[in-house]
Amino acid sequence: MWWDERVSARFRRNLQPTLTYWSVFFSFGLCIAFLGPTLLDLRCQTQSSLSQITWVFFSQQFCLLLGSCLGGVFKRTLAQSLFALFASSLAISLVFAIIPLCHNVVVLAVVMAVAGLAMGCIDTISNMQLVKIYQKDSAIFLQALHFFVGFGALLSPLIADPFLSDTNCILSNSTANASSNLPHIRKSLVPHHPGNLSHYDLPMKGMVVTRVSYAFWIMALINLPVPIAVFFLLYKERMVPCFNSSSHPLLSADELAMETRPAEKDDLSTAVQRPQAAGGHDDLFSCCQSKNFRGASYTYFAVHITGALVLFMTDGIVGEYSGFIYSYAVEEPLSVVHKVAGYLPSLFWGFITLGRLISIPVSYRMKPATMVFINVVGVLITFLLLLIFSYSVVFLFVGTASLGLFLSSTFPSMLAYTEDILQYRGCATTVLVTGAGIGEMVLQLLVGSIIHDQGSYSFLVCGMIFGGLAFTFYAFLLFFHRMYPKPSSDMDDASPDKPAVMDDTGQYQR
Repeated sequence: MWWDERVSARFRRNLQPTLTYWSVFFSFGLCIAFLGPTLLDLRCQTQSSLSQITWVFFSQQFCLLLGSCLGGVFKRTLAQSLFALFASSLAISLVFAIIPLCHNVVVLAVVMAVAGLAMGCIDTISNMQLVKIYQKDSAIFLQALHFFVGFGALLSPLIADPFLSDTNCILSNSTANASSNLPHIRKSLVPHHPGNLSHYDLPMKGMVVTRVSYAFWIMALINLPVPIAVFFLLYKERMVPCFNSSSHPLLSADELAMETRPAEKDDLSTAVQRPQAAGGHDDLFSCCQSKNFRGASYTYFAVHITGALVLFMTDGIVGEYSGFIYSYAVEEPLSVVHKVAGYLPSLFWGFITLGRLISIPVSYRMKPATMVFINVVGVLITFLLLLIFSYSVVFLFVGTASLGLFLSSTFPSMLAYTEDILQYRGCATTVLVTGAGIGEMVLQLLVGSIIHDQGSYSFLVCGMIFGGLAFTFYAFLLFFHRMYPKPSSDMDDASPDKPAVMDDTGQYQR
């Protein structure tokens, strides 16, 4: 195998929890990408205007950010985490099933807000649990986790595509004129920027003819095995109320014997770590409590802030590039045909998913810090070349693929690197997830406003600036890493080979 026996043995010991967290992240990806392609059909279903229906994007994204902030609340014990994941993944299946029944745009926005909260909890808890299980070996498993979100994000538009309307799905006297613009409108829909299509006049009253309900019901069925998998993990851990009369360890007798051999060393190291670890990996608001700041050096805060700012920029680039690349391509000077330009967002997300797949074996051989450096430098160089060859359609496709590859592994690599700096006792996961979510929302709104005022060329200029800021913040992170206090030898002994999902005393949390 391309990884060593120690990591392989650790993966086998934690096979069911790891696969469960990966499957839950597939559920996250399935839910995050369906809204854009289906939004026009949902507009018909709710008989709303384009400006009204695009606010559903904001409802989902805002609550996703809120859920990411609050996700750590359910991280106190393994039981709370698994019940939160079960409820969240089940809620996503229910949302898919309920969406076809939403005939009012406000009701649809509320349903998508529930989906956003569930997605935010999944995002924070799954990352936290994998970091807690694998610690210094977590990079490779985080890369795999984020591959599954990319896979889900690719799959849901493919499921929806056969059921999307080819003509306007509200039949009225103006249907013929509006239908010719439909493919362009569908590709131009941009999250969080509801005013960009207000000049299109689509009918709001008439007979609704859409088959998009079938796509949502199919996605509900595809997602259903995910909450079932979480329930089986709860059952195995004897956390289901009807079956919690006795508890048993996650490990078999032989594996448990192997894990208990270094017990004396672990007891000593956990005793050293316990006072410092008590406040780690909490929700965002608990992380901000003053008791967690006592005795912390300025570098402790600097690592959290600079790590979050790097992801604020890189995830913001993902959001703004995927949202506006089509609009940029069809405008002058490129003037790409609408149908050809429509492949650009798919190319971008396809190479993000491919990059995450490639990063799984690469992350085992390469340190997370090196991967992040390659990513941010690659993003900066790609935007520079896109600006230089801004009149080349061919290079626009090449640059889009390149940008997807470089951005693909930034988040999991940065998460693994930052947690490693903080010796898994900070609030890095919560802070980084929140920073990335805020960046995706804010930079998309900002770029949409700038393009509206300054023209399409400013799209690449903004990307170049954001890439430069990401590199700058990463340079500061490297500086603060050098300044951060090194762990003592006792803490070095502690580490990563403890059994999965344990509390600070070495006991499984219930």
